[in-house]
Amino acid sequence: MSSKELLNLAQLRAFRLVADMGSATRAAAALFRAQSAVTRSVQELEAALGEPLFDRGPAGMLPTPAGRAVLQRSERIFGELEELAQWCSARQTRRRPVAEGALPAYLLNTRRLQLFAALARHRHMPSAAKTFGISQPAVSAAIRVLESGAGMSLFHRSPRGILLTAEGETFLLYVRRALNELRHVPDDMAALHGKIQGAVTVGALPLGRTLILPKAIARLSVDNPGVRVVTDESNYEALVAGLRAGDIDFILGALRENDAASGLKNERLMSDHMVLLVRRDHPLLRVREPGITDLRDAQWILPRSHAPARALFEAQFKRMKVKPPQPTVETADLAVIRGLLLGTDMVAALSAQQLHYEVESGQLAVLDVALHNTRRDIGLTVRAVGTPSPAARALIDAIRLSVVDVPRTVSLASG
Repeated sequence: MSSKELLNLAQLRAFRLVADMGSATRAAAALFRAQSAVTRSVQELEAALGEPLFDRGPAGMLPTPAGRAVLQRSERIFGELEELAQWCSARQTRRRPVAEGALPAYLLNTRRLQLFAALARHRHMPSAAKTFGISQPAVSAAIRVLESGAGMSLFHRSPRGILLTAEGETFLLYVRRALNELRHVPDDMAALHGKIQGAVTVGALPLGRTLILPKAIARLSVDNPGVRVVTDESNYEALVAGLRAGDIDFILGALRENDAASGLKNERLMSDHMVLLVRRDHPLLRVREPGITDLRDAQWILPRSHAPARALFEAQFKRMKVKPPQPTVETADLAVIRGLLLGTDMVAALSAQQLHYEVESGQLAVLDVALHNTRRDIGLTVRAVGTPSPAARALIDAIRLSVVDVPRTVSLASG
């Protein structure tokens, strides 16, 4: 099932109600629909998934193991959409109260929500229409239905294209989370039969992507060749936004502080320290026991000013009551750092893990300079609420196993 062929939300709602009530008859009465229509919705959903979702007997309709898996994922999907309906209702000028657990019809069309997300992404009506092979008027009609139901404008036109309003940004967050949960349902079904499939998107921060992630992906691909891994190397803030929306399954790298209100949780896997790296024949390697203050005049390659590693580096000078040096280059790009170190006398402050292979091969060397209190915890950041897809769980398991094999760099860090 491709991303364009997500399950029918109306059918999924009918299934959920039958599972909750144990009867198609009672579910039909709650939905104000004919029993035959509800039964047909469930049958079509079963056909789409290729799995029986209910055991039908005198005691009623009881979910099968597949049905229970779909029900668990459905709770997440409809939880997002029901929260969205409540949020929209609270902001309408003429309040139309939405009963808790109710879901207005305008949010029950999968394709309509997909078109909304596509237009938000492309900011261009023809491109959104082309994505689904439909006309521009069809996209416009779908957006009008959503805006009418929500009671607010979701887009506005600007010189930069069709942009989301502030309300549209919040609306999109709920929709993306619901659609991302919906795309996991077929993968949940496959996992019941021992087959791990689908795509997993990893937010790959610098401290996780040189050693840990490649080892984990290699391990995963042997055991589960049907899984496709996508890495996103954006900055931390962008990765967190993708994680909150469900576009990213988890983040691997240096951990940041996440309080209870953040909606995120961390799992520490290991720690690493900062070192100073130079090329193998660098003049500073001939200096006996250099101190950090001896390096003030060096040309520095440093993390960007807002990065936690930058603060750790500058603290080395501040503890000596010396003004930290200004960098010649600010970057987190390992290809840039590698090229500069190999071709110049610059000095880089970073985790030796990040350029482990260059140090191991002798191209780069660690300066004999003691750094203080530069420990960074490396681990996973996930959403506090939610169930990862089977593919994401498999990769997370592979990461936990791979951390054991990661060499701990012998650094001169203290504290």
